[in-house]
Amino acid sequence: MATTSHSIEQEKNPWEQQRARFNLAAEKLNLDEGLWRVLRQPNREIIVHIPVMMDNGQLEVFTGYRVQHSIARGPAKGGVRYAPDVTLDEVRALASWMTWKCAVVNIPFGGAKGGIICDPKQMSRGELERMTRRYTSELIEFIGPEKDVPAPDVNTNEQTMAWMMDTYSMHMRQTVTAVVTGKPLNMGGSRGRREATGRGVMIICDESIKHLKMARESTRVIIQGFGNVGSNAALLMHKAGYKVIGIGEWDGGLYNSKGIDIQALWDHRQKEGTIHGFKGAERVATEDLLVTECEILVPAATENVITSANADQVKAKVLVEGANGPTTAAADDILADKHVFVMPDILANAGGVTASYFEWVQDRQGYFWKESVVNSQLEDIMVSSFEDVVRYAGTHHVNNRIAAYMLAIDRVAYTIRQRGIYA
Repeated sequence: MATTSHSIEQEKNPWEQQRARFNLAAEKLNLDEGLWRVLRQPNREIIVHIPVMMDNGQLEVFTGYRVQHSIARGPAKGGVRYAPDVTLDEVRALASWMTWKCAVVNIPFGGAKGGIICDPKQMSRGELERMTRRYTSELIEFIGPEKDVPAPDVNTNEQTMAWMMDTYSMHMRQTVTAVVTGKPLNMGGSRGRREATGRGVMIICDESIKHLKMARESTRVIIQGFGNVGSNAALLMHKAGYKVIGIGEWDGGLYNSKGIDIQALWDHRQKEGTIHGFKGAERVATEDLLVTECEILVPAATENVITSANADQVKAKVLVEGANGPTTAAADDILADKHVFVMPDILANAGGVTASYFEWVQDRQGYFWKESVVNSQLEDIMVSSFEDVVRYAGTHHVNNRIAAYMLAIDRVAYTIRQRGIYA
């Protein structure tokens, strides 16, 4: 079937993707029409225009967003991304996904997301710091440990969070560590937080192969993305005995049918700044890796990499989504027809927000946990959430993604009903 470029663009709009899944799940739940309206739209959308003095003495104005989708179950929670292609629709969709993600793993947060339209690769450290601090100060009334807790995301990191925390603390005239998560350890960060999303992906892979009666040793894995999520998932899965045969990056990938030594690849990347030139695998196109034969495919980079254009060529038995929104709604139907066992992003990559919750709890207690405690608590939550979703899918005769959405929407709607509508 020929797909027009316009329909592919429409298919790739993350807000439309989120809405399609939400509507289908809400319909299957027979969700009350009023609650449907409440949950369909974000609570609050903030647009800020941020003046920044650049190093060359010119004044530049950047556009930033913060969308708070729901605070029914607790403070809003969600990352801040810096990228040239950030849009309000994307931030809206990601905020909604955070609401469902927190509800799927049953932690007491709602969803939020932030972003600034900029190209951080073209900016100096000083410019990034000034932009981050001004963005934070523009949002000062809307964020806080009880209101909305930002975290790192695409092109932001521990340093970004340190600047955000310091700016907020300066305004409050006291150190407020719990205003953001993903901070450096010595500033109230949590052990195990950096690896948590990748670790969560591995736990979901473990549970999936157990459910399908497969073994780690005979499971070939392809991971698209070697950033924080992809590299940690690859390292942990390689150590656990999985055979990682492919790694894809934005500028091309690597393949070795006998398995890649991920620790050696990691060392190479640390030294050279790229995965390319690594002797232990041959170079291939990343889009070819997505449709290469394997047992588990982990898209762990960007949105919309599996669409109606390539979903019918996917040869993996299991798809575990490390990224947010890597599969479009149109691709879902094709994968379902092929009986691919899909573990959706709102469950598979929820390890990060779960460990962020642990960090927030530790900051508020002023008592910090050992890494082993963080990892075992994370495993408990991810395993029981996997079981909840698979059970829900079986009971309601739907696929895992719609089951995860139904479970999440049900939990949020139940809380709103209990709280009532303030008028």
